[in-house]
Amino acid sequence: MSIIETKNLVKKFKNFTAVDNISFDMEEGEIFALLGPNGAGKTTTIKMLTTLLMPTSGIAMVSGFNVATQRDEVRESIGVVFQNVALDKYMTGQENLEFHAWMYSMPSKERKARIQEVLALVDLTEKANVLVENYSGGMQRRLEIARGLMHYPKVLFLDEPTLGLDTQTKRKIWDYIMMLNKKRNISIVLTTHYMEEADFLSNRVAIIDKGKIVALDTPKNLKNIIGADVITLEMECGDCMQFKNLPFVRALDKHDDFVALSVENGEQKIPTLIEFAQANGIKIKSVELHKPSLEDVFLRFTGTTIRERNGQ
Repeated sequence: MSIIETKNLVKKFKNFTAVDNISFDMEEGEIFALLGPNGAGKTTTIKMLTTLLMPTSGIAMVSGFNVATQRDEVRESIGVVFQNVALDKYMTGQENLEFHAWMYSMPSKERKARIQEVLALVDLTEKANVLVENYSGGMQRRLEIARGLMHYPKVLFLDEPTLGLDTQTKRKIWDYIMMLNKKRNISIVLTTHYMEEADFLSNRVAIIDKGKIVALDTPKNLKNIIGADVITLEMECGDCMQFKNLPFVRALDKHDDFVALSVENGEQKIPTLIEFAQANGIKIKSVELHKPSLEDVFLRFTGTTIRERNGQ
């Protein structure tokens, strides 16, 4: 059963098209990732699905409700964790949750029990009466997730949930997201520009670039598009297309100063590639071998990497 349905969804700001005719369905109980660089249209898509922006055209249904005509019903069925921290830092964790519950008209008895439940869920029971200004970045993220769960949402939206967090804290947040999905059966939509985050968490990934969905499938199936090991050669790329003539090269993606080759048993092919380069006067600066990643898929469909689009 589809918990989210979108068809030909468009959002324009004057002459700029931020989301360009996207369509996708999300199944109930799924973790669905929108993966792409900054400015790709991910957050704009989330804002339309959470009723914060009206679509320019197209249709979006969340929990069976139309985001344009049934906004209140959509809002009652969703939880949202925004990219930027939206907590009152001069209130305690518990007070932030109480205020959120009050906004949703939750009865007092139910409110108290639910606050204890969601605090325990994100391991913040002992920090309930601490001012949020004294929380770490990871603790604030966990509190925001707890707040998003207060009113029993059917869908939880997470916009760049681990942005700016260190690696250890990021992995803890991933564990909480997986637990919410598996043990609580909460459908989760997340936006991210971290390939490893989308790969680790999601059942399906929609790769979005310049407002368009360029690929959508499971992480495994997307990586199978590449199919083989990837050897990246850094060089002056004037003559790098010659590598396509080698019989074991399945695919070649050319860029400014490197070429990515898809080959079987990559570690065995590296000496042959180096010999071929030397024989053809091609100077190789560096060689890197790795298994296919979502970064390689993004490169295949867009001709560049997410890191480069982000200016990294």
